[in-house]
This record gives sequence, C-alpha cells and structure tokens, in this order.
Amino acid sequence: MTYETILLSVAEGVATLTLNRPEALNALNGRMRAEITAALTHLPEGVRSVVITGAGRGFCSGQDLTDAASAIDLERTLREEYEPMLAAITGCAVPVIAAVNGVAAGAGANLALAADVVIATESATFIQAFTRIGLIPDAGGTWIIPRAVGAARAMGMMLFAEPVTARQAADWGLIWEALPDDDFHAGVARRAQALAQGPTQAFLSIREALAASFGNDMGEQLAVEARLQGRAGHSADFAEGVGAFLQKRKPVFRGR
Repeated sequence: MTYETILLSVAEGVATLTLNRPEALNALNGRMRAEITAALTHLPEGVRSVVITGAGRGFCSGQDLTDAASAIDLERTLREEYEPMLAAITGCAVPVIAAVNGVAAGAGANLALAADVVIATESATFIQAFTRIGLIPDAGGTWIIPRAVGAARAMGMMLFAEPVTARQAADWGLIWEALPDDDFHAGVARRAQALAQGPTQAFLSIREALAASFGNDMGEQLAVEARLQGRAGHSADFAEGVGAFLQKRKPVFRGR
C-alpha cells in the first residue's frame, strides 16, 4: 500500500510507522489519521512489534488546524476518525512503542500515550495544548492521563497547557522512560527487538489484563488473571518457554 502522510518500513520483525509531515510538525489531518488506522490494522506478515515515531524535529503537534474539513464538526471527526485510529493502536495485533522524538502536543501527545510503551528523548515535551484554543483534551487524554499521573497532575496539565518535559513525564509515571538524545534511537531499537522476539500472545494478554483492572475489584481481577493464564498455558509460546528453560537455551517465540 502507498501512503502519503506516513512511512512504513519493516526490519527484523519490527514495523516502524513514521508520521511524515515534518513541515507541519507532523500535524494530524484526515488523511494521516486514515493512513495510521489502515497501516496498524493491516500489518505485513512477520511483524511482531510496532514503533510509531515522527519525521523531523517533532513527534506530532496535534490536530492540523488548517484542515478545514476536520474543524467543521469536531464531534464527527473524533467519532469517525480519531476513535478508529486510537482503537487501531490500543487493539494492535502486536505490542506498540511510541518513540517520541520531540514535541508531542494535543492529540499528538495522546496518540503517543495510547501506545503500550512510551519512550522519549530527554529533549521531548508533552503538552495538553487544547485550552490554548478553547477546547478540552480529547483523543483519550482525559482517560489515559489521570490514570497514569493522578487527578491533580492531570488537571494541572490540562488547565495550564504547560509543557511537561520527558524527564518529568517519566518521573510521574506518564511514560516508560526518557533517554539521552544520543542514545534514543539505539534504545528504542533495543526495546522494539525485545518485544519482537518475545511471547506476543502473553504481551497482548498483559494489555488485556491491565485494561480490565481499572474496572474490577480484586476478586474480579483474579478471575481475569486465571482466564488469561489458562489460555497462555495452552500456547505454543509457553511450551517453548518451558522447554528452553529446561534445556538451558534462549527461547524462540513464534506466536502472533
């Protein structure tokens, strides 16, 4: 498939999806949202992890405010374009890393935060910029952020629309790690390979279990764990993991 606003490359089981509108700080227009959704929904064979990053000096500046078609009916745009894109990220068939290489603002920040793991350069910033133009955070921000950092920090981020540094974001638990800029690409590649070589179905079951935990009490969550663990116990990856352990070798996981 040919894309206009993103780049998609695959190497050693890792698909790298690059937001590719650097002249607009990779701002999201309707075409880009559709292409992200399509790319993540129809991954090439052999892909076992995904990295989403940005071309140029930023990750994503959020909604393209020059995209008149998106601004006419914001509710329609969110329901028909943003929701499928976010569902493609959170429901991707393999683990997803957001590699935040610069500013991530507005819906661009929340696109990144929807990934399973967020890794940022230390020079990156996260900005809930919506109130600067009289809007509220969307693209999942009001759900994701308070669960990660608590209500007080989420409210401050959203009311004041001030940049949060990658180091702050890591310290607060909003992202997994902030890496020195010089180590960023190697660090992301190492993490992506770890996921590509790991037990994919176990990773996806972890995602499912954590998502369920926010609405469950302890007893309900124990039942979720038992169900998912029972499924994992019948997988080829579990058999391979145990066999490798007993044979004192590195496991070779193949499930997807």
